[in-house]
Amino acid sequence: MTRKILIKNAQLVNEGRVFSSDVRICNQRIETISESITPSGSEEVVDASGLYLLPGMIDDQVHFREPGLTHKGTIASESRAAVAGGITSFMEMPNVNPSTTTIEALENKYEIARASSIANYAFYLGATENNIEQIKRLDPSKHCGVKVFMGASTGNLLVEDPTALEDIFREAPTLIVTHCESGPVIAKNLARIEALNRPIVITDHPVIRNTEACFASSSLAVDLAKRHGSQLHVLHITTAKELTLFEPGPISNKSITAEVCVHHLWFSDQDYTDLGNLIKCNPAIKAACDRAALIEALHEGRIDIIATDHAPHTWEEKQRDYPKAPAGLPLVQHALLTLLEQVTHKRISLAQLVEKTAHNPAIRYGVIDRGYLREGYFADLVLIDRSTPFTVTPKNTLYHCGWSPFMGYQFSSSIVSTWVNGQLVFDGQKLIECPRVSKRLEFKGLR
Repeated sequence: MTRKILIKNAQLVNEGRVFSSDVRICNQRIETISESITPSGSEEVVDASGLYLLPGMIDDQVHFREPGLTHKGTIASESRAAVAGGITSFMEMPNVNPSTTTIEALENKYEIARASSIANYAFYLGATENNIEQIKRLDPSKHCGVKVFMGASTGNLLVEDPTALEDIFREAPTLIVTHCESGPVIAKNLARIEALNRPIVITDHPVIRNTEACFASSSLAVDLAKRHGSQLHVLHITTAKELTLFEPGPISNKSITAEVCVHHLWFSDQDYTDLGNLIKCNPAIKAACDRAALIEALHEGRIDIIATDHAPHTWEEKQRDYPKAPAGLPLVQHALLTLLEQVTHKRISLAQLVEKTAHNPAIRYGVIDRGYLREGYFADLVLIDRSTPFTVTPKNTLYHCGWSPFMGYQFSSSIVSTWVNGQLVFDGQKLIECPRVSKRLEFKGLR
């Protein structure tokens, strides 16, 4: 049965332009984009007057905690929070339990998502110091990449051995994405604070995981990529110094790219006093001058992609003393709202928001038929109201963990609707359960 939806009078944000248009969806895809489309008798009509229509965010870095850590979150719960936040596709990380370090484990996660995710999905294989044969088996048309924890991680995912790193950067058939913090530098900084013989507290976090720790590791990753001609994407850049490693300009034809996450654009080290462990994350939130440099780097094109690094933990876990509290915070439901707030305050434009959250992830990963408002593309869409505020409350927070660092904050914009593959999955108030609406992301492979 053919299902058609006509979105009328929307302000489309796409490929550097904001313009008034109608959009017709036919089944899973965008059929027509035109200034004026006459409704047929059989289609649903959505009046989008005064609203903005964006391609859904493609979030290239989330931790949905399944398998093994489902007391923190699940693919089902966190994908639902994601679509309520306008994220229509995600790429999920391997630090679950057990770690995703084999092709078999990787494909098992795809099966979980096929049965339970409401957003489109992809999963990274995690690199270890001895799984190069698994990495070589990755299919660039089916798998989004290999994640390398360089210098800081948990379990068996830490990769510090120079020979192993050389092998990965030489042999990986997919994009290499890295978490870059130097373990030896972190250990040195921690020892220096321990020598003071006082309690170690949250305000020490950006001192322990400082600029030196980040730069030492990210510069190594960039050097390895240049020597081996690798396709490298450095995740969650947090410091002004690291920005010197990346070339400005459009993402097209870049082999080395960089990402920033929404919380590093929003918070600074001044927020630790009020929020404490709730904003403890790795890499650490740094100084306001670093935050300003990150925003400027978005304009320069030194940073190509904005993501979330959504990483939920339970409220109880976050109440532990700083050294024992886990790092990470839930973000997918409110990420796009924080970026719209940046637009309101004229730090970025709507066109830049869409470029960094949808267009560029699609380009960098070679995602097929997503990331744009184009005829023939999948209808992954989010409708935004920039004049109706949204206040974060416990009742409307959908994360499995039940809390948000934005609790009580009133955003100036709200999300009206989210469509995944042409199916309405969020109506601004509630989720619309649609069995098997989501799809496994497909890729063109490395350029």
